[in-house]
Amino acid sequence: MAEPQRWEAVLVVDAHARLGEGPVWCAGEGVLYWVDIDLGRVHRYDPVTDTDEHVDVGEPVGAVVPTRSGGLALAVKGGFAVIDSWPEQPRMLSEVEADRPETRMNDGACDTRGRFWAGTMHAELEPGCGSLYRLDPDGTVTRMVENVSISNGVAWSPDDRVMYYVDTPSGGVDAFDFDPESGEIANRRRLLDVDPADGGPDGLVVDAEGYLWIGLWEGWAVRRYRPDGAPAGIVNVPCARVTKCAFGGAALDDLYITTASPDEPAADQPHAGGLFRVSPGVTGLPATPFAR
Repeated sequence: MAEPQRWEAVLVVDAHARLGEGPVWCAGEGVLYWVDIDLGRVHRYDPVTDTDEHVDVGEPVGAVVPTRSGGLALAVKGGFAVIDSWPEQPRMLSEVEADRPETRMNDGACDTRGRFWAGTMHAELEPGCGSLYRLDPDGTVTRMVENVSISNGVAWSPDDRVMYYVDTPSGGVDAFDFDPESGEIANRRRLLDVDPADGGPDGLVVDAEGYLWIGLWEGWAVRRYRPDGAPAGIVNVPCARVTKCAFGGAALDDLYITTASPDEPAADQPHAGGLFRVSPGVTGLPATPFAR
């Protein structure tokens, strides 16, 4: 087996985010949106002007996606919300677990039909307290997976027949059969396990070749895996808490990487919480906007 390829990520925005997450490229605007979950901020990075601005939304925000109508959809603490136009404040679209103040929403993404998937987790990391939800364009919310501990990355294969999913404490990535027309999932199975010495699997994205790119919490890296789960590459990142990545740029050939700050300042990672970038020589799949 060939040795995994290796790349080095470079700093783009020295944001010092407390918990940077959820990067997504908006092709219509040519910008990257991402969030700082704990500070309740939605960031907007423009690589042409090399500027990053943010909106404070007033509560934890786990994920952001563009919408077909030109705004943004968010997975905030209390459910799914929308921002009609940047930089307006969000308004709630559909509540999730409104009777459970101990949980919040976390990472998410849209499938190719424009349904927004995002999950929940317990604020104190109690196991099995979360779920994965699907928000349909009409505002209907459906619980799709139960007994989740930390709902994290969700992505789909290029042929739209497989959905990949990460529940971080499980230590790996699961695959489901996916029906793109109905949005139903079935036949859950383990695709790959991440060696605990390499960190915990966090957010993920799939490239145009069908390979998975997984951010590794406390792993100092993003790792690339073949569709069969075999390791294929490593992006070294100069901070420990690597959360998620997304392909961006006009050709979708830049990989943007979000990170989180350590609990205490660390001299060996002065740019923790920053936004990083690498050009790995492969392209990504375009992000589908929420079809509201």
